[in-house]
Amino acid sequence: MASFAIEGGHPIEGTVSVSGNKNAAFPLIAASLLTDETVTLDNVPQIDDVDAMLAILEGLGVYVSKEGSQLTLRADKLHSHAPDARLFSRIRGGLNLMGPLLARRGAFQVGGAAGGDDIGRRRIDTHLLVFDQLGAAVVHPNSGRFELKAPGRLQAADILLDEASVTATQNAVMAASLAQGTTILRNTASEPHVQELCHLLVAMGCPIEGIGSNTLHVHGQERLTGASATVGPDYMEVGSFIGLGAITRGQLRIANVAPDHLRMLEMVFCQRLGVRMDLQEDPQAARTGYTLVLPDEQTLRVRPDFGGAIPKIDDAPWPAFPPDVMSMAVVVASQAQGTVLIHEKMFESRLYFVDKLVAMGAQIIVCDPHRVVVVGPSRLVGQQVSSPDIRAGMALVLAALSAEGRTIIGNIEQIDRGYQRVDEKLRALGARIERTDA
Repeated sequence: MASFAIEGGHPIEGTVSVSGNKNAAFPLIAASLLTDETVTLDNVPQIDDVDAMLAILEGLGVYVSKEGSQLTLRADKLHSHAPDARLFSRIRGGLNLMGPLLARRGAFQVGGAAGGDDIGRRRIDTHLLVFDQLGAAVVHPNSGRFELKAPGRLQAADILLDEASVTATQNAVMAASLAQGTTILRNTASEPHVQELCHLLVAMGCPIEGIGSNTLHVHGQERLTGASATVGPDYMEVGSFIGLGAITRGQLRIANVAPDHLRMLEMVFCQRLGVRMDLQEDPQAARTGYTLVLPDEQTLRVRPDFGGAIPKIDDAPWPAFPPDVMSMAVVVASQAQGTVLIHEKMFESRLYFVDKLVAMGAQIIVCDPHRVVVVGPSRLVGQQVSSPDIRAGMALVLAALSAEGRTIIGNIEQIDRGYQRVDEKLRALGARIERTDA
């Protein structure tokens, strides 16, 4: 098991470029199964989870060519609807394969559950509701394998999702793209990665109305063509680096950010926790043209609610504060003057990692699985800890870089699943971080 050895307290300064969004890469890769023509993707993050997804596709008969951050995919020899169960169990993104395989081959089968972070129950009932209304059914639901079948071509329907699930929305849109007729999807997720998928499907020949809203009209086609797309910047990584710049000394420049993705990050980090940052046009940021600058010597202070009441930071579906950035908000709050309630609404195990921050010296009261009270600022001291999931692992890296002394973070394979060569990026900024392999 690999680990990071981090010596905290050193200035972090320079420019770091944002990688592509892994949560956009998964559905864009899966969408290549909807056509027998070539799909080309650029700015794909080079991380372990994406490698696992590509290995699954190769096992299904898909041609995969990878050159740096560019991918070429062609599913003209797709011969299976059963992803490798071992690989499928490693990543949550494998769920994106259900919709396109059902639409293209009329079936989906796997001998186990999807993987991903252990942050609480992650239901797939919304996916099944969508597939049922499009004409597919679960076969042998109580057996050791999971199987979906459609008796013929999927049929369009007017579907109300019982929750605004990102992956269920993506599966619904992909399945509906080859269904007969126009499917109306209501209460859909509208995150940037959902929008990116919709734009790719439009480029492949499937008209979609309402992109960016919570109601989508998907006009199903008999076949789709090849197309190309660029994976957008990972706003979860942006949130992570905002947290880093807020709690360490030195000026940090975050290149290739998307201004439209920053509204709620600014509301929480700037208005709630006192982080100072400035969005600048930057011709050197070639992909988006914008760089976010966090100046040196941050003065973090919790802004109380009206009347001096303790404020709350909570998460919700887009465009509200993203749950994948909540772990970073906890660390920043631990270094801000004042008291704030953190309410993680979506996953009951997301906040379990705070016991590791408490061991490092953070003043945090655990109210219940969904809520913690953070009192700051706290003096953090290096400890030996372990990364329980991708985002908590990155939050621990932030804490270690601001702490006194040496921190050892184990199980960093979790961090590698979501962050592209993060230790190399951090060393380029002056961080004292080393990777050791067991």
